[in-house]
Amino acid sequence: MSERPGRTDRPTRGDYVAWRTVTTRWRDDDAYGHLNNATYYEMFDTAVNAHLFEATGTNVRLLPQIGVVAETSCRYFREIGFPDPVETGLVVDKVGTSSIVYRIGLFQGESDEAAAEGRFVHVYVDNTDPARSVTPMPDVIRAAVEPLLRVPGSA
Repeated sequence: MSERPGRTDRPTRGDYVAWRTVTTRWRDDDAYGHLNNATYYEMFDTAVNAHLFEATGTNVRLLPQIGVVAETSCRYFREIGFPDPVETGLVVDKVGTSSIVYRIGLFQGESDEAAAEGRFVHVYVDNTDPARSVTPMPDVIRAAVEPLLRVPGSA
């Protein structure tokens, strides 16, 4: 899929390429009995970085170029929370020279529609430079994320 900042339709399982199950914890729920907003962002971060660790076979924190989060957002569709696990679906909308735009869908239960969808942008910087100047992403990262690109009409 192409990048769609103003997207209003609700994503479904078919919109994502890579999957991971995340366990919810008692402490993840807020005072209102649903998942705390910060926990959604933790799940987005886990979905992206766990994929990178597994797909590259390396500790991505130790690469000469590392991805830092430049942008995140979340669209909430329905409540989720403890005790049921959450399935995270991951897809890449864009791979640039030094950045990657991910979308992460959160699903709980049998519904085909996402309970929430996050947008997560990594920008690659020089891990050896104290100023962390922007740099092209490592080839190992590019190879790990290009298979996640969703081509329009391929769902």
